[in-house]
Amino acid sequence: MDAKSIIKRGLLFTVGYLLSPLSWWNDLYVNLPIAYGLAWLVSLMGRQYFTMALVGFYWLSNIAGLILVHKGLAPSAVNGVPLVKKRLKNMLTDLVISVVYTGVIVLFIYWGLLKLPQEY
Repeated sequence: MDAKSIIKRGLLFTVGYLLSPLSWWNDLYVNLPIAYGLAWLVSLMGRQYFTMALVGFYWLSNIAGLILVHKGLAPSAVNGVPLVKKRLKNMLTDLVISVVYTGVIVLFIYWGLLKLPQEY
């Protein structure tokens, strides 16, 4: 691989890792702020859309991260076994954790522990 390809794949992997559920800290510092900001924009059309948009954008940011990690690692291999196949079980586990975490966020919104934007 040439240097340009290595840099491109490294960048895809890095951005994907920051968005994906592979990192334990990404939700608080990356995914939730992105999802909250985009959901706030959607809520300008109607407050009732905020929670649905928050969950949707949160999931989309995690899925986009997993896709970018896959694109960044696709040509890599260890002993002839693609890294993506070696990480598939961990990725699925992390995805399940992400879905459970989303359920907790929705419950926090429902119980009033996380506040929705104020009426305009």
